[in-house]
Amino acid sequence: MISFTIFVVDDEQMVREGISGVLRKYYCVEAFFSAEAAIDFMSSNPPDMVLLDVGLPGMSGIQALKKIKQRHPDTIVIMITAFEDVSTVVAAMKLGAHDYVVKPVQMDALLVTVRNTLDAVSMRKEIQALHEKCLKENLPCFIGESNAIQDVMDIVKKAAQSTDTPILIQGETGTGKELIARAIHYRSPHFKGPMITVNCASIPKELIESELFGYEKGAFSGANPGGKAGLVEAANKGTLFLDEIGDMSLEAQAKLLRFLEDGEFYKVGGTRKQKIRTRVVSATNKDLLQMIQEERFRPDLYHRISVVKIVVPCLNQRRDDILPIAKHFLVEFSQKLNKNFTGIALQAESILKAFEWKGNVRELKNVIEKGVLLEEGPELMLQNLELETLRQHEDFIKFENGTKVPPLAPSGADFPSVINSIEKYYFDQALKMTSGNECKAAKLLHLSRDRFRYRRKKLATVIGQ
Repeated sequence: MISFTIFVVDDEQMVREGISGVLRKYYCVEAFFSAEAAIDFMSSNPPDMVLLDVGLPGMSGIQALKKIKQRHPDTIVIMITAFEDVSTVVAAMKLGAHDYVVKPVQMDALLVTVRNTLDAVSMRKEIQALHEKCLKENLPCFIGESNAIQDVMDIVKKAAQSTDTPILIQGETGTGKELIARAIHYRSPHFKGPMITVNCASIPKELIESELFGYEKGAFSGANPGGKAGLVEAANKGTLFLDEIGDMSLEAQAKLLRFLEDGEFYKVGGTRKQKIRTRVVSATNKDLLQMIQEERFRPDLYHRISVVKIVVPCLNQRRDDILPIAKHFLVEFSQKLNKNFTGIALQAESILKAFEWKGNVRELKNVIEKGVLLEEGPELMLQNLELETLRQHEDFIKFENGTKVPPLAPSGADFPSVINSIEKYYFDQALKMTSGNECKAAKLLHLSRDRFRYRRKKLATVIGQ
């Protein structure tokens, strides 16, 4: 859990100590009588947030805000004003203030403002750390810290070092096979070259040869008068990604195999042999070995494209990644749609982690996008999610004892009781895993000890022991 530091700067002792006392229950707090003292201390100990009084003696709050944003642009500043002076508030916002509160300060409202703001900061830092980790390695952002996906990435790192070894990526729809292909491209010696994606299922079999290898002028009726370079040629000194290769016709497979053997090809209507150098990465959600037995896929092509095989795990096999991925999409769509979401409610997190994601990452992305689109936040609540989508599968949740949360019946359901039962299940499991240690159990559920105890007591009252 990220620890935050807050500076409280106010010349009124009662206000300063009152705010500091409330915030110290949850954050590391430093209190200052003057802006000069706060800014001096900030030079070696920059805080995450500053609660800054407008009417300070000596350097005013507005002057202090200017200096703070110049020296520490990432520090959040919330202004405290004795009255709602519109011109002062506007000036503060133009200088970079995040928000303002009016005296007399309502402590409950202030705590909510501080908490929501820092929750948003926490999520941004979490996602930024994941992005930076990927960018440092010249990888596209592939969110995932589970052992299952790390094993895949280990294979990617090793296989990508070769310039021309063919690689086959297999996995269910929506697991991120194209992202894996991009990871291979950006790790390869050809990473500065192009990555050309070919959707094999979308090209009619009568056009596959001209699309892949191009054609000379006058090659056929309706052809471009100047001829056309093919997708294979466009991938020279880069990566050719053959997506959905299991949907390629047998005729197209034969034409592709000739190119894969030696990297040589003829344009349609051409007589001059051409040769390029490119890495070929293929992907499919089909069982190619079964297709070979059914004579729907060429065995020689299979052996040519699968020198290295990478199997991408489905989302249900990497449950530790569900919440990081969900939070990534929450931030992405919150920014894109100009919403103010700062996190995901505990009940919603429990459902997201327990749900059987048959559509994998793509389905999770759609659920989060809909929730952000239709609601305003700041938390993504369980009721914000598309429950009809979540309940479309019969096996919604299956606990260790075999009991299930059933689909929503036409007659409805006692929804609060269902949610309470799910929460109690996770609380009981956490205590079981930690031999009854509440502190460790709370940590497993990413809760504070106080919140854990409060919710457990509440559940015991509602459901019983």
